[in-house]
Amino acid sequence: MTSLETAEEFHARVAAATDDEGRLPVAIELMPGWDIFPFELDGLRIKPLEPMVDAEPPRVGDDPEQCPCRGPLGPEHAAKVAWSNERWMLELLDMRLPVAFILKPRDHHDLADLPDDLASEMGRLMVAVTAAVEELPSVGRCHVGRYGDGGAHLHPFFFGRPARMPQLRGSTLLDWEENLPTVPEDVRRANAAHVGHRLVERLGGDGPGW
Repeated sequence: MTSLETAEEFHARVAAATDDEGRLPVAIELMPGWDIFPFELDGLRIKPLEPMVDAEPPRVGDDPEQCPCRGPLGPEHAAKVAWSNERWMLELLDMRLPVAFILKPRDHHDLADLPDDLASEMGRLMVAVTAAVEELPSVGRCHVGRYGDGGAHLHPFFFGRPARMPQLRGSTLLDWEENLPTVPEDVRRANAAHVGHRLVERLGGDGPGW
């Protein structure tokens, strides 16, 4: 049986593919070759590969007692909640898309330690949120993502990809997002309210307070 590759071995293999400046070549036959790639290739370079760090960077909530979930929900935070029940909250994000959310359990869990009952609920919630986001006339698709590099409290993302703008499809959506114009607050909140009310109809709980 082949032994599992270590982090050091992976890094060394990647580093061996770099040039004299430590840069990987741009794989123009892959993502930059897609019609959705948002940047022109002339002058495009990948940053030099950095050395490995001794350990993964700390995340907010690695110590559960220091996680924001253990503190009171302030008025600014509460004003972002589009839907909630006794176990989950769906929070509106300030992004330049028709709508974007994070879904968070009220108790402190990450994805790898989520109890089975909450995991089952999360599956139903993800389906319901996606369906509601895709009802919005300005949304062509709901993208779902989980990264978890900045925070140890589970927070999958839901991004409403603008409709009929094929350049914004796929994994480059977030590269485009930062360059889009700001969505008016009343439009963003109306879109979020639609999603919150749909979740109430489908799963109960409480809708937005706005």
